[in-house]
Amino acid sequence: MRKIILEVVPECILNSRNIHIVFVLYLCCSVMPGMAQEQELSALQNIQARNTQTLDGLWQVIVDPLENGYYNYRYQPRDDGYFKNAKMRSPADLVEYDFDTDIELRVPGDWNTQLEKLYYYEGTVWYKKDFDYAIQEDELTYLYFEGANYEAKVYLNGEYVGSHIGGFTPFMFEVSDLLKKKDNFLVVKVDNTRKREAVPTVNTDWWNYGGITRSVHLVRVPRQHLTDYVVRLAKDSYSVIEGWVQLSEKQRDPITISIPELGIKEKIVVNDKGWGEFRIEAKPGLWSPSDPKRYGVDFITEKSTVHDEIGFRHIEANGDKILLNGKEIFLRGISIHEEAPFKTGRVTSSEECRTLLEWARELGCNFIRLAHYPHSEAMVHEAEKMGLLVWSEIPVYWTIRYDNKSTYENAERQLTEMISRDKNRAAVVLWSIANETPVSDERNLFLQNLAAKARSLDDSRLITAALETHTGTPGERVIDDPLGEVVDVIGINNYCGWYYGDPASCAKIKWKNAYDKPMIMSEVGGGALQGYHGMPNERWTEEYQESVYKYNIEMLKNIEFLAGVSPWILMDFRSARRHLKKIQKDFNRKGLISEQGVRKKAFYTLQEYYKDME
Repeated sequence: MRKIILEVVPECILNSRNIHIVFVLYLCCSVMPGMAQEQELSALQNIQARNTQTLDGLWQVIVDPLENGYYNYRYQPRDDGYFKNAKMRSPADLVEYDFDTDIELRVPGDWNTQLEKLYYYEGTVWYKKDFDYAIQEDELTYLYFEGANYEAKVYLNGEYVGSHIGGFTPFMFEVSDLLKKKDNFLVVKVDNTRKREAVPTVNTDWWNYGGITRSVHLVRVPRQHLTDYVVRLAKDSYSVIEGWVQLSEKQRDPITISIPELGIKEKIVVNDKGWGEFRIEAKPGLWSPSDPKRYGVDFITEKSTVHDEIGFRHIEANGDKILLNGKEIFLRGISIHEEAPFKTGRVTSSEECRTLLEWARELGCNFIRLAHYPHSEAMVHEAEKMGLLVWSEIPVYWTIRYDNKSTYENAERQLTEMISRDKNRAAVVLWSIANETPVSDERNLFLQNLAAKARSLDDSRLITAALETHTGTPGERVIDDPLGEVVDVIGINNYCGWYYGDPASCAKIKWKNAYDKPMIMSEVGGGALQGYHGMPNERWTEEYQESVYKYNIEMLKNIEFLAGVSPWILMDFRSARRHLKKIQKDFNRKGLISEQGVRKKAFYTLQEYYKDME
């Protein structure tokens, strides 16, 4: 007989509405063991299952490098800025801008690859979209952005509704009271200017694509609605499904969870803040790369049903092994940037995601590292469908300001938003908090706090970071970064044969680990221009890259505590650091595939290594 175990937390949830950005903060909550003790929600869970109106398509834009649309000549914010969308009413009027006669850009999309004069541009671009909307009195409407790089200020019908910092995570605003049935105009000020105190900071090795780079939606919901939820396999059991739900406002009506394939249809009792938890006895089939099984899950309230596809699995570290569903697994991976195949620029469609992921599967991968920032929700969903395990990362990269309070708050917010968005995706098994960060007391504390935050939000996954090694005798590398004490899985970036040593020397390197933890070689490889051939010792040739992979694979075979590999990188990608005209042409050439989809020789070398491991 199946039984359901219901638990209700105290009245401790604040629900804010009609403020600039919607946050639902779960404070002081008493929850079941292993569940999050603090949750921040900056966007609705699973908008794909909601009633939405897309705002994608062509938007009118104004390029504003001096920010005249925001500041007056005394550098004070204007109350009549471009967000007012002013029009000349008589021939005597002075209005020095007009969205409707200016240029257009596609949303979603970056501005760098859509307009030649914006190729290197960093600064402000104003976006405007006109639309009509069928208002319903018993509903609320959220304005939802999947992502905009980097800082966005949002105005609807001339009124400021809110802002967001961070280029890769979703944000939304409740705009019901500002909408009209006809002739709405939405204006967004997007600024991709790099800043020393930002996350990422001013120096990176990927393109700073500006713009509204992911889709924009109007999301229509009943006034009382499901805002967030978790459904997962209990950490302590293979026969219990657990989770929680959060309803809007002060709704106390029961919500039903239904998983038809498992014969589950149970009511969840919620408190007067709309919060409820559940534990349900069940024995679902387990999600894995060989069988990415997902179950249809419905959350049913009086006025709406939210549908999701949920996979159930366990992930854990045991000594230097990674266990999936209790069995050791070696992560055969590849790193991926969110760079569109064939046309380059930011990925903007599920089809582009599938192309990249299908290349990874062709390579023999069961695992992908999504570097160096949260990729689109579509990328994670497609990976889950295809049975690819996912490493998801925030852009705490290189030399950010580890001693700056606002920098930490920014990083923690991006981490929270990443986890909030993807916490129901079985494919995601690793939350990464950093990449190649220089060791210091300030950095150590910064990352320790991020790791603690990640665990407070989600203790069902493993925490990792991509580290470097700096010690060891000739021919030896020692993993002793103090962050090794903090993470569950140690990522190591190592470029033997490219940034140090010749390729043949890599095979002889011996590795030591100061921690009894799994290690993933999170980056390894070298560059080559596709189609450029020569001797194996000739830099930039496909033969040289192939040699780098050949000897590094020999090194990898001798690392006893190695639990996975994600070489750098699947496809060549744009980077303003890469100036070698005849070779790089603003591209990092470490891809195994060219930006036009042509495999290099090293692709087949790595493919053979992975095939031998299956």
